[in-house]
Amino acid sequence: MPQKINAIITGVAGYVPDYVLNNEELSRMVDTNDEWITTRTGIKERRILTEEGLGTSYMARKAAKLLMKKTASDPDSIDAVMVATTTPDYVHPSTASIVLGKLGLKNAFAFDFSAACCGFLYALDVACSMIQSGRYKKIIVIGADKMSSITDYQDRATCPLFGDGAGAVMVEGTEEENIGLIDSELRTDGKGLPFLHIKAGGSVCPPSRFTVDHRLHYTYQEGRMVFRYAVTAMGDDCVKVMERNNLTVDDIAHVVPHQANLRIIEALAKRLNMPMEKVMVNIQNYGNTSAACMPLVLWDKEKELKKGDNMIFTAFGAGFVNGAAYIKWAYDGADVAGSK
Repeated sequence: MPQKINAIITGVAGYVPDYVLNNEELSRMVDTNDEWITTRTGIKERRILTEEGLGTSYMARKAAKLLMKKTASDPDSIDAVMVATTTPDYVHPSTASIVLGKLGLKNAFAFDFSAACCGFLYALDVACSMIQSGRYKKIIVIGADKMSSITDYQDRATCPLFGDGAGAVMVEGTEEENIGLIDSELRTDGKGLPFLHIKAGGSVCPPSRFTVDHRLHYTYQEGRMVFRYAVTAMGDDCVKVMERNNLTVDDIAHVVPHQANLRIIEALAKRLNMPMEKVMVNIQNYGNTSAACMPLVLWDKEKELKKGDNMIFTAFGAGFVNGAAYIKWAYDGADVAGSK
C-alpha cells in the first residue's frame, strides 16, 4: 500500500512596506485620535505601500523570494503558486501569474484565490489537498493585500483598520505520521453582501465618473454586524475542529486568528476559554492586512513555534466566509527565524 502523504508547512516569510502610518499621523487626515483607535481596534500603526506603480504582486514577490531563500528551494522545484488577495494588480491577468514571472519559475502554474480575509486559510487548505493527492510536491501559498488602495481615508470608521503587506508559506509533503494539516472546517454563509463590500468596480456596477465622484470604490463595512458574525463564526468553527479531534484548551499551543480587530480576537479567546498568551497577535503593528494577516503573524512569531505544536488557525471575511484548521506544526521555528 502506498504510504499516506501528509501536507506540512516547511517555511514562512513575509514582507511589509517601509512607510509607517501611525495613529498620530492618521488623526491629522481624518477626525480621530490615538486613544479612540487603540481602545476600539488595538491598532497603533500600519504599513502603507506608497511607491508609485507598485501593487500587491510586488509585496507577494518579496515574501515569496524570501521564503524560497529560507527554505533553500530550487525555483524549478516549485509546482504551483497561489496568491490569496482581494486587491489584485489587475482584473486580469492574475496577480499570481505576475509573481511567478518575476520569480522566474519555469515548471509551476499560478492562480489567484478570492475569499477576502479568509483567502489565505482557504488557499492553504486547497494547497494541502493538492499535496496530499501526491501529484504535487512543493506549493507556495501567499496572502497579500494592498488594502490602502481600497480604503477611504475620509471615513473615520474604516480607515484606521487597514494596512498593506504579504506573507507566504511553503507547503510540502511528508510520509511522517500525525503532522501537518489534520482537519479543517470551512464555511460560507452567503448572506454577508450588505454588511461588507465594495459597491462599485465589478460587473454589477462598472467604474464610471459617477462611481468615482461618489467614492464607491472603497470598502464599506457595518462594523457591529461584522463583529458579531466574526466572533460567533470563528468560535463555532474552532470548537467543531477541537471537539472532532478531542482537543482541549490545554492541548493547544497556539491559536492563529485573522488580525481584524483586537476586540474580536479577545472575544474569540474568551469564547474558547483560551488564555491570550496562546493567541498570536500582531495587529498593533500592521492593522488588518486581509489575506496577509495569518502568514504575517506566523512570520513574526516563528521563533516561538516548535515541532509538534498543536495549532488552531481561524479566519473570517466578506461574504461571509469563515473557517478553522487544526495543524500540527512541522519544524522548530527558532532554528530558522530571524530572516527578515
